[in-house]
Amino acid sequence: MKLFKFIATVAFLVSAGMLYAFPEAPVHSLKFRPDVYAFDNGYEFEGIVKLSNCSGSLVILEGQNMNAKGLVLTNGHCVPKGIFGGLIGPNEIIINKSVKRQFKLFKDIKTLFTINSTRIVYAAMNQTDMALYELDESYQQILNRTGVSPMILSSQRPMEGTQIEIISGYWERGYSCRIDQFVFRMQEGDYFFKDSVRYFPGCNTIGGTSGSPVIDAQTRQVIAVNNTGNEGGRKCSMNNPCEINESGEIFAQKGLSYGQQTYQVYSCLNEAREFVFNKRGCQLAAY
Repeated sequence: MKLFKFIATVAFLVSAGMLYAFPEAPVHSLKFRPDVYAFDNGYEFEGIVKLSNCSGSLVILEGQNMNAKGLVLTNGHCVPKGIFGGLIGPNEIIINKSVKRQFKLFKDIKTLFTINSTRIVYAAMNQTDMALYELDESYQQILNRTGVSPMILSSQRPMEGTQIEIISGYWERGYSCRIDQFVFRMQEGDYFFKDSVRYFPGCNTIGGTSGSPVIDAQTRQVIAVNNTGNEGGRKCSMNNPCEINESGEIFAQKGLSYGQQTYQVYSCLNEAREFVFNKRGCQLAAY
């Protein structure tokens, strides 16, 4: 009886979100649908992905064959650590782990298809906040079945002032703004990120938008992944990331939102477009 009560208490704490951090989705369910599409505003939803707790996107590498297995890009903090949830540790890296997970893939704002993963190619919250799931279907098979084409994951570092769109599969809405600047170092609790993207006001993302692609509005290529925002105005605590410059000065402001760049993925590929995370020059943490 005591064991049952303990398990029930743990389950309650998890369901209440006490063991989960970073801007949290209000409901953890793949069946969650917003009541209205008030924020659609003509955003292109093809290739956007809904997770049970976050958002994501179907991405393809530059030069990748359409017969390769599809990839879903989201945040590392959107990857449940265990059956009770929780976050990947600050120095924990997941590479090539078998994981079955179901997602919903958008063809347009009202048309969704089910897709499934077979493994996590990479997931980390060390220096970045990124996860790549490999699917059980190739890009071509997905295109043939759903009519959905993937978005290209850009190999180029974005620039300040780039006009961007952040499109959330969880909330089925989009945001438009531009890249304000890059942050030398960012801290959130025990987690540190480098060269993060700060958005100009207009992209005030919320819980559930985590993992949304940051899209170059001109090319529709994915240049970053949305991951966090300062919710309370505090410094360097969970859900209140702070910026740290080269001199060690700390800055935090309520309402500022951030993403993590994704071009570093290309430094970890071999000539066959396969991931090799122990490759010399790989810019993603792999220890």
